[in-house]
Amino acid sequence: MIGTSISTQKQNVWQVINNYYLLTKPRIIPLLLITTTASMFMASKGNVDPILLLLTLLGGTLAAASAQTFNCVYDQDIDYDMKRTRKRPIPSGKVRSHHATIFGIILGILSFAILSIWVNLLSALLATSGIVFYMLIYTHWLKRHTIQNIVIGGAAGAIPPLVGWAAVTGDLSLSAWALFLIIFLWTPPHFWALALMISDDYAEVNIPMLPVVKGAKVTVEQIWIYTILTVVCSLIFIYPLHTSGLIYLIFAGVCGANLIVKGWQLKQGFDDKQLAKSMFKYSILYMMVLCTGIVVDSLSWSHQFRDFVGTQMINCWHYFS
Repeated sequence: MIGTSISTQKQNVWQVINNYYLLTKPRIIPLLLITTTASMFMASKGNVDPILLLLTLLGGTLAAASAQTFNCVYDQDIDYDMKRTRKRPIPSGKVRSHHATIFGIILGILSFAILSIWVNLLSALLATSGIVFYMLIYTHWLKRHTIQNIVIGGAAGAIPPLVGWAAVTGDLSLSAWALFLIIFLWTPPHFWALALMISDDYAEVNIPMLPVVKGAKVTVEQIWIYTILTVVCSLIFIYPLHTSGLIYLIFAGVCGANLIVKGWQLKQGFDDKQLAKSMFKYSILYMMVLCTGIVVDSLSWSHQFRDFVGTQMINCWHYFS
């Protein structure tokens, strides 16, 4: 194993803490927490217990950190071969792989304990299933063996909102699965845009990402299809589910229109890595704004505003009819 073949560097306490922190890929986690938060606000109709929210996010953070740590352990060989990832804690020799494995196990146990004891068993099982799916299905099987790795693997990133919904209600409704579906559809254009930017790195280590196997043109065509599906599916909360209202529609409409524009621009310039970078960055903003719209729409004042607008529209209809 790469991580055990390199002598561990001498480090002070803060350097050790920082290296274990970096194992969790902390830049990925906030977006997962945002989707969890949005789900909890939608499920509770804006009345989330702050303690429940904090405990659920803590459990979710630990679960995501565990999954990413295991990913670093498993992918240490390709991380060592790619310039972009060679400085990560394990391939650089700053953390031994077996120490990282123990760290990942501890994080997973803490996540399950917090969620099962102070939230509920369903949320704990869902969070744990996310770790298992990410490692066994995506990292071990899909990532290195099929161009559909991101499509199917997107299910792992779509589990956090299910955790949030289960934390509030103790079950999973159609709205919870709808949010799962939106994130599932959003993942391919998000990640394939990144893959277009770093396709040379993936080719170097024989990872069959779509741009490597099929080329940029086919990839952007797929990005365009999934972009349209994502935006259309985001409106499912308006109809037929009627879970969200006018405020959410405004958020979803504006950010969805911009996502379509970004996708179309990339489709026209499929070999432009700057357009791919723009699509990648905006896809993150899109999900953040969409989730913000869910949260805002769920608040009580939003319900009052929606009722007020609805009343005024009915009055206007009666006046002119």
